Amino acid sequence: MKHFLKEKQYGLPVRNFKLHNRMTVNFINVKLRYLTPAISLLAILFFCALFVSYKKNFTNQYIYVQKDIFFYLNHKLSEFGSLQFNLTQFGDILISFSLLSIFIVYAPKLWEALVTSALLSLIVSASLKKIFSVPRPAAIFDNDSFVIIGKTLSGNTSLPSGHSIATFVVITTLLFAFMPKKKKTIWLIFMLIVGLVVAFSRIGVGAHYPLDVIIGSVIGYIVAVMGIKINNKINWLSWIKDKKYYPIFIVLLIACVGVIIKKIVHTNLLILYITLSALLLTLYSIINAYVKKY
Repeated sequence: MKHFLKEKQYGLPVRNFKLHNRMTVNFINVKLRYLTPAISLLAILFFCALFVSYKKNFTNQYIYVQKDIFFYLNHKLSEFGSLQFNLTQFGDILISFSLLSIFIVYAPKLWEALVTSALLSLIVSASLKKIFSVPRPAAIFDNDSFVIIGKTLSGNTSLPSGHSIATFVVITTLLFAFMPKKKKTIWLIFMLIVGLVVAFSRIGVGAHYPLDVIIGSVIGYIVAVMGIKINNKINWLSWIKDKKYYPIFIVLLIACVGVIIKKIVHTNLLILYITLSALLLTLYSIINAYVKKY
């Protein structure tokens, strides 16, 4: 099949070759029926929203019904402010993709799925934010009544949470990419918990309401599954595995290093140093592989 790598075709080491093909098999096994629980949950939330806001302003009701739980979770989670600020960075594609950049070398199939899902998520997220136009907490509540960590966001872009969508795009892709043959339920629960911990940090930093996060997480899962299926069908990013294109990644990685260093100067977070280390390791690995090949 065209999805599978022949070991000598791109000069991958045996272990990399096997990892790439293992992910390919796992992605091929992803079924559209996996979307049923997520779509069902979205449908339930949609009808609940219609019921609650019947003959009333949707935005006002949407905010009102979760006001108390927002304040409660925000104050509880913000007790671990530094942790929440670090965790919420994982919802930034620049951070999460940089942390996974090494797989460009070791398992390019993962990146094929990630990029496809990420592009799809950008379209979905931007469209829904514009359609719903829900004000963020900082635009509605007195900013002294809850905790804001980091930059104060006050636009009409609360629903859905873009960070939560991005988080679950990554989490879902990793979930299926590394799906074990045994103990699948344990792996599923573990990844779900990790994803929700990161997503709920958006409440801890005062950027989103609880439903923004839940809906964003569900959408992120749906988008990732669709991204995997689309990539399986058209395989439009198969060129990523070819080393002759590595100079493109070298330029992109250098640019990312510059951006991360700039972020470190401004915020000095632990996760940024980890991200920088991951980028430098990938940069070294790609340059080394390219030099050996050419």
